Amino acid sequence: MTRVLLVRHGRTSWNHAARYQGHTDVALSEIGRKQAQLLAQRLAKEEIKAVYASDLRRALETAKILAEPHNLAVETLPGLREINFGYWEGLTFAEISEKYKDLAERWYSAPAEVQIPGGETFFQLKERVYSTVLELVKKHNQETIVVVTHAGPIRALICALFNIDLNYAFRIRQDNCALSIIEFYEGTGILCLLNDTSHLGETKD
Repeated sequence: MTRVLLVRHGRTSWNHAARYQGHTDVALSEIGRKQAQLLAQRLAKEEIKAVYASDLRRALETAKILAEPHNLAVETLPGLREINFGYWEGLTFAEISEKYKDLAERWYSAPAEVQIPGGETFFQLKERVYSTVLELVKKHNQETIVVVTHAGPIRALICALFNIDLNYAFRIRQDNCALSIIEFYEGTGILCLLNDTSHLGETKD
């Protein structure tokens, strides 16, 4: 069995402003760093063998804070990046709705059917994240690992693992610095915990 502690990165200023970040490399805010520190305290007694993160700064910063109590280095994997939002990056949903009205409506009702202008599809996101995580599971049999990524990849991964239609991805809530746990038995995933923010206290979104 491989135990994956799946973490969404801490809050950024763009999260607070509800701006689409995608591949834009935004750092954690002060609150985001505090969120990561609170989660690090929660995980301090876990027997963690490795810590992996998206190579985007907000995920890497979060992962480094989580890895510190375990004296572990963080390995970055581009396959764990957020979906590429293309021309939507840096915009709020209100701005996207104004410029891409019909597409924006479809994005929230049926995201699997939308090709983001200049960006990725949800299917492309699912394929790269799922394959990346399965490789880590093979590498870490009988071990516990931390994987720090983004809301989109976590939603896509859960849809892939449990054969959920990607059009339902936005029904899976993912808060900043939330903890989810998936246990893998011979490649089969069991979701043990989803979007737990009990460690965040007053820093919760």
